[in-house]
Amino acid sequence: MELRHIRYFLAVAEEMNFTKAAARLCIAQPPLSRQIKDLEEELGVSLFIRNSHTLQLTEEGTVFRQYAMQVMELVEKSAEDIREMRKGLRGTLYLASVEGHAPHLFSGWIAGFHKKYPDVQYNLWNGNSDDVTNRVMKGLCDLAIIMEPYNGEGLEAIRIHQEPWVALIPPGHPLATEPGDTISLEKLAPFDLIIPSRQSRLQEINGWFAASGIVPRIRCRIAHMLNAYELTEQGVGIAIYPASAGDIASKDALCMKRLYPSVIASYVLIWNKNRQMPHVAVEFLEYVKERVQNNPI
Repeated sequence: MELRHIRYFLAVAEEMNFTKAAARLCIAQPPLSRQIKDLEEELGVSLFIRNSHTLQLTEEGTVFRQYAMQVMELVEKSAEDIREMRKGLRGTLYLASVEGHAPHLFSGWIAGFHKKYPDVQYNLWNGNSDDVTNRVMKGLCDLAIIMEPYNGEGLEAIRIHQEPWVALIPPGHPLATEPGDTISLEKLAPFDLIIPSRQSRLQEINGWFAASGIVPRIRCRIAHMLNAYELTEQGVGIAIYPASAGDIASKDALCMKRLYPSVIASYVLIWNKNRQMPHVAVEFLEYVKERVQNNPI
């Protein structure tokens, strides 16, 4: 399999038409069809369902498309890294992060780093901790911020921020009028809860309640914090999230109370210890370490 096979496949998968894909690639249609057929024979599967007037990806084709896109992304990234070595501190930093306080951390670091190295460019990607970690392990990003707990195999990490977990309570809810800025797990237990979708988060939160002999009522598990906020505002349940979730909430729309007993959310900066980072990423990491050392959590 050669890179041209992957490029040809992606062109056909995007156009869903051999003629249009051939025109885009500036080649004739019969050779393109032959190249795709060779690729299918090498893989031992059909990548497309060919009907008289339509073209569709097979299940195998859909999976191969995901890998093909990652391959081409790595090819582009490696070319940028090599060019950067020749030109000095240029190129693109590939970063990824979870929601919460992570975007605030990255924006501050990038602002400071940009003043020192104005020619560096940035590519930022957001997802949950599992997705972000996967990108780091596959070499699709240089550095990333995730939240503990995480599988540390193959990773290096430094802890960069901590914040308490809180309850975001809808307006008009009985617990919104409770005095003080904390709320006990026992008082939350009878009500529907909205929590992050990661399996490790479900286990962690169940563990908090189990310590008091309580089984929480988990109504929704949400991948994105904004969805949790919207559902909470509509009165679907009480959201259990790190305190930075309050940054997107209107002060008048929701009541935020820290959990009691107190539990802490920790953010870590990670990178792949088995992969040599480009020079620009190494410099950025050293810059971040200095920032963290001067502003300990």
